[in-house]
This record gives sequence, C-alpha cells and structure tokens, in this order.
Amino acid sequence: MSQLGRRKFLLYGSTGVLASLLLKGCASGGEGDTAADPCAGANPCAAGDGIKVGILHSLSGTMAISETTVVDAEMMAIDEINAAGGVLGKKIIPVKEDGASDWPTFAEKAAKLIDQDKVVTVFGCWASASRKAVMPVFESKKHMLWYPVQYEGQECSNNVFYTGAPPTQQIEPAVDWLLENKGIEFFLVGSDYVFPRTANTIIKEQLAAKGGKTVGEDYLPLGDTEVTPIIAKIKAALPNGGVIFNSLNGDSNVSFFKQMQGAGLTADKYPVMSVSVAEEEVRQIGAEYLKGHYASWNYYQTVETPANSKFVADFKAKYGEDRVTNDPMESAYIMVYLWKQAVEKAGTTDLEPVRAAAVGQTFDAPQGEVAMQPNHHISQTVRLGQVRDDGLFDVVWSTEESLEPIPWNQYVKETQGFACDLTDPAKGGKYKA
Repeated sequence: MSQLGRRKFLLYGSTGVLASLLLKGCASGGEGDTAADPCAGANPCAAGDGIKVGILHSLSGTMAISETTVVDAEMMAIDEINAAGGVLGKKIIPVKEDGASDWPTFAEKAAKLIDQDKVVTVFGCWASASRKAVMPVFESKKHMLWYPVQYEGQECSNNVFYTGAPPTQQIEPAVDWLLENKGIEFFLVGSDYVFPRTANTIIKEQLAAKGGKTVGEDYLPLGDTEVTPIIAKIKAALPNGGVIFNSLNGDSNVSFFKQMQGAGLTADKYPVMSVSVAEEEVRQIGAEYLKGHYASWNYYQTVETPANSKFVADFKAKYGEDRVTNDPMESAYIMVYLWKQAVEKAGTTDLEPVRAAAVGQTFDAPQGEVAMQPNHHISQTVRLGQVRDDGLFDVVWSTEESLEPIPWNQYVKETQGFACDLTDPAKGGKYKA
C-alpha cells in the first residue's frame, strides 16, 4: 500500500474493502455452517466443554512491539480463570488471530472469528485504525469487542467495551499538568492515523482554552523511522526548549527517542509526554534513551496495591523475571475478568444478556477498583509517570480517586454537551446531556 493510500485508509477507512469482507464473512461455508459446526445454534458460541473467545492483535509488523505483550496478559487471565474452574463450568478456548499491523487484515480476521470460529466475544486491537476497521464487522453482526487501549474518544458503541482511557482519563490531565509544571509551548508529534490526529485536535483546543500555545505539529506514517525532519522542526520551533507531546505508536518510537538524544534534545529542556509508550516499549527502546521523560497512563508496574503485587509476581512467574507489566496489559487482563463476571451474572454467553450484565461490573484491578459505566467505558485513576534508570516509572502525579469516563470530548465544539448512555434506548450512543 502506498503511503498516500495508507494515509487515506487510516484517516477515513475503507468502506469498500470492509463491505466485501462482511459479504465474504456472511457467505462463508464449511466451518461456519450450522450442520458442520457444533458451536452453531441458539447459543452458538458455547459448545461442548469449551467457550470460544477471539484474541485479535498484531503479532507481526510495526505494532507487534506493543501488542504481543497484551496477548500475554489476556492469556494469563484466561489460564487463571480456567484453572479456577472456567466460566459457567466450561473452559475458555482462545482462538488467536494476527492482525499483522494491517487494518484490512484486522477486519478480515474479525469476520473469520465471528462467522467461522463462532467466538462468543473478541478481545482485540491496539491502534484506533484497527478498531475503526473492525467496527463495521461488529456493528453489522451485533457482536462484541473488548478493546484494551487508551484512545482518542469521540466514539461510543453498543458493540464495544472500552477498558482503556478516553482523553479525559489520560491526555487532558497530562496537558493540564504540563502547563502548570513544564511550560506553555507545545510541539505535537504523532503517527499519521486517527488516534494521534484526533488527540492533537483535542490538545490544541485545550491549549487554546488554558493559555497554552501549539508551536508545531507533525506526523509520521505508522512504522516510519525517518524522524530526522521532525526533530529539525522541533529544534526550530523550540530553540530554547519546550514540551513535546508524543502520540507516535509502534517502533517509530525507537528511532524518535534515540535521535532525540543524539540531537541533544534532553529531558531537562525538552520533556516528552508520551501516551503510547509504557514499560514494555521502554524495555525494548532502552531506558537510557527515555530516562527523565514522561508518560500518562492509569497503571504502572510500580503502583502499590495488593492486587498489583500479585499481578506482577504472577506475570513474571509465568513469562520470566525480566518481563515487565504495563497499562495496556493491565487493561487487557481486567477486561477478560469483567467479561467473565458479566457471563456469570447473565448465566449465559448469549450476547444481549452479557452486554446488559457487563454494565456495573466492578473489579479489584492492579491499578485499583474499576467499574464499567453505562457508556461502556470504565472509571479509573489517572497517573503521570517519569521514566527512571531501571526503565520503570515513578508516579509524579495522580488523581485522588477514579475519574468517570467521558467519551465525547468537551473541548471540541462539535461534541460539546454530548454524552452516552447505552442502557437507555432514549439516549443511546450520543445524546445532548
């Protein structure tokens, strides 16, 4: 795919490709036929002694640096649940698919998981472009996606449960803290797809409302490592230092932080606040390149709760002492448990009862207690962390209590005053509050 073609797809989607995939999924035979598949029937996804669930992430390509560890966390939750007796007396059977950091592939694999594998739900995606690509599949089939990563908001779907943070639980508190503690001049850098562009639209509106200033904005195609031109623009726009707000995703961050340091743009004068760099990315890039820089998340490995002590110990025991935990992994882990609890409350894996039962579920998560709200997002704590020598984060600021999620942004004029309540048919995914 050409860069121009990829950019258009990332930003606007590819309705023709997705439509053809949906038709293909609806017409699939063999494994998907009722007569051939023991999962087919009134309760199509819980067959025999197991309940099939889909796991759909990038196990290859530029996003694998982040998504493979999310799969590890989901598998740990599934293994724990199975060891404790499963769900409704049945073991969870994970069906893994590789989205391969390619958005049409995500859509194709989502249709396969639903139509051929007959999964009860799907845990998946990282980049918002992948989520946007699969949403027409889930919407048309009225199926269920659990999405574990912070994102740009401006969305509220009856078919998606979001355990990552919208901007009110990540980006906006980070901007407020930076304005108070690090300066008012911001350079925005991100990958060229929907999340960074929408996030930066929100940041620019927030800065304008709070007395800050956007001095520059630039993007890299996802997976691109040619960051020299961006660093030159940062130096020109901020000759005496200033804040860099970073929404690069994937392995573009490797080149970015290494070349930042090589160019002399150090954390004391050019503090970078990242929203897609966590412990695993620091481990792979090298703590020596990120020490002193910041990230905004809801969870860090260093969070001090009894649940987190157990989570970290169990993860290291399962995958190795050198491994680290991070926010998307924690979100992925807890969403499996929230789904389990919803199934147990509903007493079935049927989609509609589970969808209703999921709202109101609480969980003693490693970050602290979370609760699924009527807008299909969770209440959670916001924390800002600074990278230290060992690649972990010192928490430098946090909210005193968990914040309610607000998916429709109140800084952006087009969505000011809107809210979401998926438990009330008169309100739905977007209504004027």
